[in-house]
Amino acid sequence: MFTGIIQAVATIENVTDIAGVRTFIIHFPAGFCQDLQIGASVAIDGTCLTVTEILDEQTASFDVILQSLQITTLGEYQVGTQVNAERAAKEGAEIGGHPLSGHIDFTATILDIRQYDNNFCYRIGVAPQWMKYIFSKGYIAINGTSLTLFEVNKTEQWFEVWLIPETRRMTVFAQKKAGDRLNVEIERSTQVLVDTIHDALDEKLGALAPLLEKIMQQHGMDLASNLVQTLPKA
Repeated sequence: MFTGIIQAVATIENVTDIAGVRTFIIHFPAGFCQDLQIGASVAIDGTCLTVTEILDEQTASFDVILQSLQITTLGEYQVGTQVNAERAAKEGAEIGGHPLSGHIDFTATILDIRQYDNNFCYRIGVAPQWMKYIFSKGYIAINGTSLTLFEVNKTEQWFEVWLIPETRRMTVFAQKKAGDRLNVEIERSTQVLVDTIHDALDEKLGALAPLLEKIMQQHGMDLASNLVQTLPKA
């Protein structure tokens, strides 16, 4: 498990491909690899990877299978690419963001970046099938960073997140530009809740459920997401 609080920005030093497996050699800042062991989990841009070899005090290697390369942005990375890194949370660790599995659901594209004084707003485009899990004030993980969703547009299929200077300083987001792709992990409890609501609606309403959802979508709303937002917070 990860917390969504990035601990370091690391640099890819080498990339090799052998028999359908891509190996990344990644260099980390001093102290990041202390007590790191082979088999440990490290989230690289939000993707949970396993340490396969420790090369020195600041360098380790990771193997990535083809499926992970296809689902995430890791397939685009070259020597010199900088990435967000977080080690797996230890038992009893403070969850500063929200719990993450390190399993990327999809990639999304930066549509626009706007700056207001020292704050930056990132507008991110999402494939339609994922928009049902995304709503204002919910959590989302982008390149392994736990962020709060602000503006969400179901009709145009985008959402916005705001980054303060500290977040940009501690992550790779300052390097990103419009058109870049990002790894996204949706918040698991939200996914379970939305899917449960959809299943219940299908069971109760039958053929009327898709019609009701279509009418709501025409008005920029999502039925399950609106029901989730009306539930009392724990």
